[in-house]
Amino acid sequence: MYKNLFDLTGKIALVTGGSRGLGREMVRAYAEAGADVVIASRKLPQCEELAEEIRERFGRRALPYSCNVGDWEQVEGMVEAAYDHFGRLDVLVNNAGLSPLYPSLNDVGEALFDKVFNVNLKGPFRATAMVGKRMMEGDGGSIINVSSTAAFNPNKTTAPYGAAKWALNHMTTTFAMEYGPKVRVNCIVPGPFETDISVGWIHSEAFAERAEAHIALKRGGKPGEIVGAALYFASDASSFTTGTTLRVDGGTFG
Repeated sequence: MYKNLFDLTGKIALVTGGSRGLGREMVRAYAEAGADVVIASRKLPQCEELAEEIRERFGRRALPYSCNVGDWEQVEGMVEAAYDHFGRLDVLVNNAGLSPLYPSLNDVGEALFDKVFNVNLKGPFRATAMVGKRMMEGDGGSIINVSSTAAFNPNKTTAPYGAAKWALNHMTTTFAMEYGPKVRVNCIVPGPFETDISVGWIHSEAFAERAEAHIALKRGGKPGEIVGAALYFASDASSFTTGTTLRVDGGTFG
């Protein structure tokens, strides 16, 4: 009765920030579960490389698409391209994000502040609004936002980023109310993961000390460990779950 609960055969999934890091793992997982995929990121060659892997490895259709999700018009273009190519979307994952370094809060300029909010909040807002409306008017679907534990753990080094992700958590519930009952909108909250993006700090002595003191599992996550949550929210396994956040953080408590 439940063996096919996570099956995505015949589904179409769009993943932003899908060419690397956690997004890449989600794309692979969705394709292995039977979905065709739209792989969106700023770097088209990386999207194209992953799309070729998806076709050869899983036999699924894959559309690579270049998009800066911090740009309102580019987000609209991405959504239109996905619908033009596949005719519909069943799953949207707002995964793209960034958290630039800065010397101090006083050194955060308007350009950096706007860039962080544009990518982490404005882009997901527009994509969710467009796709959610079409899903509601069609056969429904699932929208997944990817937040961060920075939203729950204030830190002077991630202030704009954490604020944007906190707003994304709020937006998740708002859109769940707006587009229910046919569209489910949920949020994954990852902690520190060992990806190519984090390689500069996650293997450091400082992180090891932090993990020992503040992470119940005493380590960072492996990229594939995001897949369970991603498949859960995308599939019928979460058919009675919406407007919620799920922390996948190894038990981060500080």
